[in-house]
Amino acid sequence: MATVDAVRLATFNLLHGRSLSDGKVHAGRVAAAVAALDADILGLQEVDRGQPRSGLLDLTAIAADALGAPVHRFAAAIAGTPGETWQPWRSDDDNTRPLYGIALISRYPVRRWQITQLPAAPVRSPVYVPQRGVTLLKDEPRIMIAAVLDTPRGPLTVGTTHLSFVPGWNLRQLRAAVRALRALPGPRVLLGDLNLPGGAVRAFTGWRTLARTPTYPSPSPRAQLDHILTDPHGGPSAPVIRVSTPHADISDHRPLVVQLGGPVG
Repeated sequence: MATVDAVRLATFNLLHGRSLSDGKVHAGRVAAAVAALDADILGLQEVDRGQPRSGLLDLTAIAADALGAPVHRFAAAIAGTPGETWQPWRSDDDNTRPLYGIALISRYPVRRWQITQLPAAPVRSPVYVPQRGVTLLKDEPRIMIAAVLDTPRGPLTVGTTHLSFVPGWNLRQLRAAVRALRALPGPRVLLGDLNLPGGAVRAFTGWRTLARTPTYPSPSPRAQLDHILTDPHGGPSAPVIRVSTPHADISDHRPLVVQLGGPVG
């Protein structure tokens, strides 16, 4: 029976790189927080590109460089700034405006990419916005990035997403994400900020969670909103050998890291 290198999966809601200590965004802090994860495959949520609030940084590129990962893809959900003026991103957008979305980063080669539009919540919901307090906001469009990767353990399909905070609609989006992933080759993993507790995620999808630990809010986590799930009909056979939620200098979420290892074959 052969052994292969461990594979580290991680998901991290960046809060656009903002630190809770001073409310600022620094490229060095983002790079240090991501490098500390040492992830082979990383899903990012609340990712800015060219946003004035985050110093016009490309957070995906910074994160990929910090991991030494040659492959990365950013997918914009909106053009504009969340909580301010924005519109859904379109494929014919000139990309000169500030963008906001999600990203998937890999140290492994990608055979295929797929981006899935998830059904948007049609209602406004109360959201806390800095300097404005609780405000009724229209929910942003939601998307999923998936990639079929060549890993040391063989092909692996990984998807990442950031679901709505609107109750009920996040479950509808989760159903759409799972359906899209099951159209891709197994084994399959879904990681991201699902804005749902673990019990609801497991009951609604039937997928197996690789980690049960709180991730939010970061100073003293009490709820698990960030998840790494596998399809029981097409999930990795490798056991989980380590789970961690390290404290980072950025974001109001803790990153969630799962290491897979052990024999194969």
